[in-house]
Amino acid sequence: MNDRDGREPTPDRDAGRAGWRETTRRKALESAPERKDRFETSSGIEVRDLYTPADVAGLDEARDLGRPGELPFTRGVQPTMYRSRFWTMRQYAGFATAEETNRRFRYLLEQGQTGLSVAFDLPTQMGYDSDAPEAEGEVGRVGVPISSLADMETLVDGIPLGEVSTSMTINATAATLVALYVAAAERQGVERSKVSGTVQNDILKEYIARGTWIYPPGPSMRLVTDVFEFGARELPKWNTISISGYHMREAGATAAQELAFTLADAIAYVEAALARGMAIDDFAPRLSFFFAAWSELFEEVAKFRAARRMWAGIVRDRFGASNIRSMACRFHVQTAGSSLTAQSVDNNVVRTTIQALAAILGGAQSLHTNSRDEALALPTEESVRLALRTQQILAYEAGVAETPDPLGGSYFVESLTSELEAAAQAYLDEIDAMGGTLRALEAGFQQRSIQESAYLEQRAIDAGEQVVVGVNRFRDEQAASPAIQRIDPAAERRQIAGVRRVRAERDPAAWEAAVRRLEDAARGTDNLLPPLIEAVKAYATVGEIADRLRAAWGVHRELITV
Repeated sequence: MNDRDGREPTPDRDAGRAGWRETTRRKALESAPERKDRFETSSGIEVRDLYTPADVAGLDEARDLGRPGELPFTRGVQPTMYRSRFWTMRQYAGFATAEETNRRFRYLLEQGQTGLSVAFDLPTQMGYDSDAPEAEGEVGRVGVPISSLADMETLVDGIPLGEVSTSMTINATAATLVALYVAAAERQGVERSKVSGTVQNDILKEYIARGTWIYPPGPSMRLVTDVFEFGARELPKWNTISISGYHMREAGATAAQELAFTLADAIAYVEAALARGMAIDDFAPRLSFFFAAWSELFEEVAKFRAARRMWAGIVRDRFGASNIRSMACRFHVQTAGSSLTAQSVDNNVVRTTIQALAAILGGAQSLHTNSRDEALALPTEESVRLALRTQQILAYEAGVAETPDPLGGSYFVESLTSELEAAAQAYLDEIDAMGGTLRALEAGFQQRSIQESAYLEQRAIDAGEQVVVGVNRFRDEQAASPAIQRIDPAAERRQIAGVRRVRAERDPAAWEAAVRRLEDAARGTDNLLPPLIEAVKAYATVGEIADRLRAAWGVHRELITV
């Protein structure tokens, strides 16, 4: 019998073929990880061989699944979820200048994005103008530079702020950016009652995991609460905080730690607002959350379901809320940036798809999908489009949005939801025993817990016990590097010239009066949003405003312990 190439088989050729087969088999065995005898989630929860009804038989009335849109919201915060309306597809963007970022926003809206999400550069986040010495080399690098109302007006030019919802990822200078956004909307003729969106405004996670703080915790919490108070009174469609577990997860937290520490921060913010004299049902309906989605699909789905159930119980039982909307945990999800690899970037598309699926199956209200090239640089227009298309394919083609909580009732998912809740509650009990979130933070409890988890995970990756495809297993020998987004250095020069032009052209008397009133208010107890809005309308810059607040409050210095 002839081979496929028409030649007769020979003993030598048969031996060569057998040797090739053996070499291929040996390489496959070497590259494939051994299967474990014991499986755990990232939070150390054991995954059993099989799940049966007995694993979920212990659900009591308080933990009953219920229906979507009903307490305890395990199955979702809306009765019909995505059958009525898809999640908001909100791609995070910002780079170079306000003008270039505006073009990217317009492009994304044309491609079907349904909400804006603004990334700010580090100087803006840290309260420095683009021409400050501290800002040199960082202007427009990791986000858009916003130094004044002129920049904000350019950023949203041509975008109807009464119709488009905008999320702003900003913390230490959050109150100032809210003031700028409100002022820009008013320049468009949009009433405050119609302005919709979210400001992250979560300073506690900066002290825990990210580091872009300015002021000490006390004044920082005052600013957070000022935004709550102003929003409840003036911005009924605005989410006044996005309490963020995302950055803690990116720093190395497990799913249980992300859940627990996020809820602990939320408790601290509620307590601060109540101490201000606000009623829980006046501000809790506008609280929102921000979680990460990782690739461990079922644990992530269970985490989102547990978050809703836990938050409903906390707001109702701990704080006595009576408005059901106060008890609904609404959240944005971003796929895991730190899971992306610089090696074999096409693999990142698959990772992001799985993570986005977890967010959707878990009932997210809005979603950002990371781009394939973000381990190398800011994403290109092409990669951003592919990331958005990933969401659209899941929405329109995958059938996963056609019924609420499609994994509800799964023995595995229900058991994992309860176990994650128990693991997170144990952390919350420990934080309460330490005197609350701020006391635990001052003692370094959250920081140390996250660092230990990050260390253990990296050690497992280095040892090959935790597989990262394309990095420590299944490497592509000659993976092509994609073209990357590059920031033109001339953009920084144009931005600096624009800031200086604003200072030269503004009314100096109006500016001086406005910033003086702001500093006086900072030294007193009045809500700072009205004087902030007055200051930005007088073209006070972000750096000048931060400097006045630094003069009134000082700056935070991190306590380093060894």
